[in-house]
Amino acid sequence: MPLARAWSVALFGVDGVAVEIEADIGGGRPRTQIVGLPDASLNEAKERVRAAIRNSHEEWPGELVTLALSPAALPKGGSGYDLALACAVLAAANRVPPDVLAGLALLGELALDGRIRPVRGVLPGLLAARRAGLRRAVVPVQALPEAALVTGVEVRAADTLLDVLSWLRGGSDLRRHPGSRQASTAAEIPDLIDVIGQPEARWALEVAAAGGHHLLLTGPPGTGKTMLARRLPGLLPPLTDEQALEVTAIHSIAGSLAQDSPLITTAPFVAPHHSTSVPGLIGGGAGMAKPGAISHAHHGVLFMDEVSEFSVSRLEALRTALEEGEIRLARRDGVARYPANFQLVMATNPCPCAPAREFDCTCSPYEKRRYMNRLSGPLLDRVDLRVRTRPITAMSRADIVTPESTAEVRARVDKARQRAAERWHEYGWHTNAQAPGPILRREFALPRKATALLDHGLDTGAVTARGADRCLRVAWTLSDLAEADHPEADHLAAALEFRDRRAA
Repeated sequence: MPLARAWSVALFGVDGVAVEIEADIGGGRPRTQIVGLPDASLNEAKERVRAAIRNSHEEWPGELVTLALSPAALPKGGSGYDLALACAVLAAANRVPPDVLAGLALLGELALDGRIRPVRGVLPGLLAARRAGLRRAVVPVQALPEAALVTGVEVRAADTLLDVLSWLRGGSDLRRHPGSRQASTAAEIPDLIDVIGQPEARWALEVAAAGGHHLLLTGPPGTGKTMLARRLPGLLPPLTDEQALEVTAIHSIAGSLAQDSPLITTAPFVAPHHSTSVPGLIGGGAGMAKPGAISHAHHGVLFMDEVSEFSVSRLEALRTALEEGEIRLARRDGVARYPANFQLVMATNPCPCAPAREFDCTCSPYEKRRYMNRLSGPLLDRVDLRVRTRPITAMSRADIVTPESTAEVRARVDKARQRAAERWHEYGWHTNAQAPGPILRREFALPRKATALLDHGLDTGAVTARGADRCLRVAWTLSDLAEADHPEADHLAAALEFRDRRAA
């Protein structure tokens, strides 16, 4: 019985598994069956593939066609297997040399007339193919710029199934690598010079950028909380090559990449609305879970405006991601893992009525307490910096002192980040926020004189053990900004001041 093999890729979150597709012809009445836990969309592929082959001037076998996808116990879905299924069937029918499919990953959905349509997840799919030892790939033409981001794989692109078959038979060549990597055009980041006043909040923003710390801004409406948050990405350094591929892979799975310039090189800024569902925030969906807002903000900023308007269930869902830097979602078809290493910036009014002036507030103490209690203690304990914004009382003062621009602040942030990167290089960390508490307490322990105030806070219960570790991280960031060799007592005192619950 004729037998042939082809290769494609199954995605589970950002992780991929190479799938071997075996085609067997004969042994029963004419029909087509797919085995290997296909979902409904994959089961329908046999009709799409049959029509695409016929309309590409090829003959569909008039016998039993069995298509087996391995690993057989792995749930598989989507339309990205179409091209590999078609080539496997034609190879089994001796219409294509079977040996040319060895080491070749085939990704793409087939239209009934044989056109190859783009699919999501080409970048993570080819990364998985490379890990599995596949060194050649054919993708839809629209996905070629994205596929070209993967090194170590010889990528070709085709418009139709007929083009692929001609190439497999030694005919005309397919389109190759488009050239240099094309970075996506990021939205223009507003400049920090636009923010009037708010010296405490501006300083907190600089510290957050320098150390990768989470930030809470509390204050009346119109004081610049959102303006400050939207300017944070401008203070962050460009993504490294590895980080850019991670972020681009997530957006590839979500289908939100620009076709001509897919590579994302700047820190993402994601601002979900307070009505966003829990799956929309952390990821979810039927079958295999899709990435949510926190994964879209990977290596960037997640801004939650009016955070006290978010439901408690949505806020508490953030806690694991804040601690572990990734989210794991168990669904019917398996467990999807998505990275979620982001900086959280929250902004809230101090009460529901949100007056411009504090003495105009009409809320009772109970209403204020209930409003702010949506931010639970465990969630706030994971926020390193808390600061209040003040009402602007004299707009004319902006003409006397010109605020610092993003470029001026970013220069200091870059220096502080370089100091931190040199310190943590041998550990594989990039920012102070990534340094675990045990390392800070043992290998980078500070003298008792410097930590006396922090020790007192632990003794009185004013700060938790987790909070103490986060104070140490902020203190190291403050010392980096001051170009000091290590934190002093003043840096620890300032870090504790940032954690004052009265600023929440």
